[in-house]
Parts: sequence; structure tokens; C-alpha cells
Amino acid sequence: MTLLSKFLIPTLALTAFVGNGICGAQSPAFNSGWARGIEGQRKADLGDGTYLNPVLAGDRPDPSVIKHGSDYYMVHSSFGSVPGLLVWHSRDLVSWEPVGPALTQNVGIVWAPDISFRNGRFYIYFPVLNDRGFTNMVVSAADIKGPWTIPVDLKVPNFDPGFATDSEGKGYLFFNGGNMVPLADDGLTVAGEVKHVYDGWPIPEHWQIETFAQEGPKLLRHGDYYYMVLAEGGTAGPATSHMVIMARSKSMNGPWENSPYNPVVRTQSAVEKWWSRGHATLLEGPDSKQWYLVYHAYENGYYNLGRQTLLEPVEWTADGWVKSLGYDVSKPIPMPSGGEPLQHGYALSDDFSTDRIGTAWTFFMQPGNYRDRYRYEDGTLVLKAQGSTPRDASPLELVCGDHAYEVEVEVDADAGATGGLLLFYSEKLFAGMGISESQMIEYRKGDITTFPKPQGLGRHYFLRIRNDHNFMTIWHSQDGVNWARHWMHIEVSGYNHNTADGFLSLRPALLAAGKGEVRFRNFKYSVLP
Repeated sequence: MTLLSKFLIPTLALTAFVGNGICGAQSPAFNSGWARGIEGQRKADLGDGTYLNPVLAGDRPDPSVIKHGSDYYMVHSSFGSVPGLLVWHSRDLVSWEPVGPALTQNVGIVWAPDISFRNGRFYIYFPVLNDRGFTNMVVSAADIKGPWTIPVDLKVPNFDPGFATDSEGKGYLFFNGGNMVPLADDGLTVAGEVKHVYDGWPIPEHWQIETFAQEGPKLLRHGDYYYMVLAEGGTAGPATSHMVIMARSKSMNGPWENSPYNPVVRTQSAVEKWWSRGHATLLEGPDSKQWYLVYHAYENGYYNLGRQTLLEPVEWTADGWVKSLGYDVSKPIPMPSGGEPLQHGYALSDDFSTDRIGTAWTFFMQPGNYRDRYRYEDGTLVLKAQGSTPRDASPLELVCGDHAYEVEVEVDADAGATGGLLLFYSEKLFAGMGISESQMIEYRKGDITTFPKPQGLGRHYFLRIRNDHNFMTIWHSQDGVNWARHWMHIEVSGYNHNTADGFLSLRPALLAAGKGEVRFRNFKYSVLP
């Protein structure tokens, strides 16, 4: 126990408390009039013929999208989430429903993927960082709902693959740094050496960026040219870092000509709502007339939500390039025409009556077979305890995209186990509360402080966390009716990539550490004003 803990316990008694708590610091005054979807979660379709970005709120980075008939399918980086590569489906580019995970094993840290369709199959190429370094893998499926194949290692060490086919139907993968490799006809092996074909667009020296970082190439054929849409400037760092660049060529091998409209998209100032806009896919809209860029960005004031997915209309110019139509992406934009809206998103509350691992929930860096870690029993999620703290326990987490929310769960832990509720960024940075057989444990800034367990609090208890615009408050309860508020309040806006690296987001998470099992019931997610 720390000296501070010894001082606080006698002076800050736990008091029964039910109410709204104290509101934390507010974000800059942008348009916050988004529509309310499932459980009041924000959604883009405003219902009046316009949408308000983001089209996918929360940490949905590095979007890769394909149009397949009247359907769109999208995947994102999943990094340490297991299962990973959650596939999304839309018909209007604004409302998105989850399909399911394409990657059901831990192969390492999964970076920016690319989805494609050819010869009757869907393919997802993705880079992996593991203890052997970088490589690229591919999974495929005849049906977007799966089953997906086990990953095939292409044994190519670059990252951010982008698939393309030439006029003869031969496949290629483009990578970061302007590199390219030909693929075999089955798309499962490379058919040559990696070679450099493009140097990127030179960023003016006086621009405030993170680093050059030529990455995320996405390719398409349009008219007489192959077009490459890519990112430069670095994913994070300053608000003006990331940007969307375009180049074109009549041959995959180049030479590649840079667009005179570069950068096609870029955050100009830190006063804007959306920071570090980049990593785009260019595709035609539902009416096959209007074109769009789908890309990610950080939200000013809510950097810890991670990179969210945005949609911006663009136009083809008379000289065969693409440029922005000039919409302010912080304000309502006309809905794409010709598309059919779907029910957007999914409920984050969970009564644990069905298995939602891989869609709503994922494990953080779970070693081995994740299916061995959990089971369901009569409305109860049973997690095997693992590790000793959030650093090594592989918490079970979910992505949320709201500015203010409350989560609550009922917990029943074995004698040797610690059950907890967290806001979890990574093994470096987390906050929340755990309760063991003999201790109450406070997690804050990635540090761990123990206190004597309050009298009467057994192995069955309730936990609640409120994240009110980055101001975090914690409660515990013996019965789920009478709540005691923890004396330490935590400001969590700094729990983000620029602090702790990793390109992740701050997420509600369930903790099961130690020995034995922890049972969770009635997880509730509520959106706050």
C-alpha cells in the first residue's frame, strides 16, 4: 500500500452514492447533432437526407472497402484484438452492420488490411508483426460470412498491402514505401521479388507532420490509368500529419505521376474537428455516379477513441484526377443516392445469452486458442482467470464510439481470482477497479494500488464506470442497488496513442486475473448526454 493510500483511506470514507456525478472537461464546440441509434449510440444517418461523420464511430482504423454488386464490405486494422478483422456490410456507405471476424486465431499484431474479390472468392491481405518481425498473410472465403481459411503466410516483410490486377488479370500487392510484388494466380503465394516502383509525393518541408510515412496504397483501374490512393505524413503526432495522396500510371511498374491536386484530403489546422485524415479507399457510390473517399481520422477532444471512419464525396476532374468537393466533414453532408439503409451497428449491452466474441467483444493479445478462455452458462459469461494484472491478463474489451457513457456489470469471482471492470488502452495504460478475495485494487495510469477490501464486500459484487467526456468515475456495490463511489476520479483524455503508442483506443473491458474463474452477468452500456 502506498503512503498516499494510507492517508486517503481514513479521510475519504466510501459513501453510498447514486446520481449523475461530476462532468469532466468538454470538447471544442463542434456540431454534435448526430442521430441516436441502438442504445442511443451515435450514428451518421440524420434521417433528413444528410449524414454526419463519422460513419463508423470509435476505433475503426485503416478502412479498406470494396463494392460488390449493390453491397459494400469493409475491414479495418485489428492490431492485438482476438478474434480480428471484423467484416462490415453496407448498401449506402453510411449505415454499417457487422458480419463477423475473418481472423479467428492470434497470429500477431494485425495492421492495415486490404479486402478484394476475384474468381468467386473474397480475399483479405494483411500485414502481421510478431516475434519474427513483419510478414504478410491472406485469408479467403467463398462467402463473406465465412468460413474463412486459416491464414497463409506470404513471407513478404513489407506492410500495408494493397491488391491490384492489371489489364491481363494478373495480381499484384503494393506496399508501404512504393514497393510492389507480383502474385501467383491463386493469390496465395508471391511470384517474384519485391521491387520499388514509386517514390511518393514530396511533402513541403515547412508542413507540420509526424514523418514522411508513404503507406496504405489502395489501387483501382479507371479509364486508361491505374490510380494509387495512399497516405503520407504519419498516422498520428500533430493534427496536420496524415493526408490523402494520389498518383496514376498506365503501367503497374510506373512511372507514376503525382496528382496536381495533392493532397486530396488533409487536416489544415488543429482547430478542425477531424485530425490526421488519411488512409483512404476511393470507390463509386451506390448510384455509380458519385464517388467517395472512405478514410480514418482522430476526433478533436477525443483522441482516445482512436481513428474513426469518415466518408467524403469527391469528383473526377476533366483532366482525369480526383479532388475533394469541398464539404466540411464536421457538418452534415448529403446522403449517397441509390443506396438501401441497414440497421447500423449493434448493442453494446450484453445479457450473455449468446456468443458475441469476435463481433462485440475481443480479447486483447490473447495467447493460444481464445476459445479455451471462455464459456457461456445460463446468461453468464465465464472467463478463465489469466495473469495477475491488466498487463498480462488479456482483458475482454469492446469498441465504443460515444463521448460519454456508463458501463456496469455483475461479477462473481473464485477465491483465487480478481474480477474487474476497466477502461483499457493497452498493457501500458489502463484505469478501473478490480476486487480480489482480500483486496480492492485501483488501476490508474497503468499503475496498480491496493487497499483493504470494504467490509461486507464478498466475492459477488457489482462494478460501474462512468466516462463523462474523459472524466472517469468508479463505483462498487454489494447488491447492485446501493452504490459506493470510489474516491479517486481519473481524467483519461491522455490515454491514447501519442502517450502510449500502439495505434489503439480506450475501451471498456472485463478483467479476469489470478487463478480460477470469474463470472460476469448483465453487462450494461448506457450513453450519457
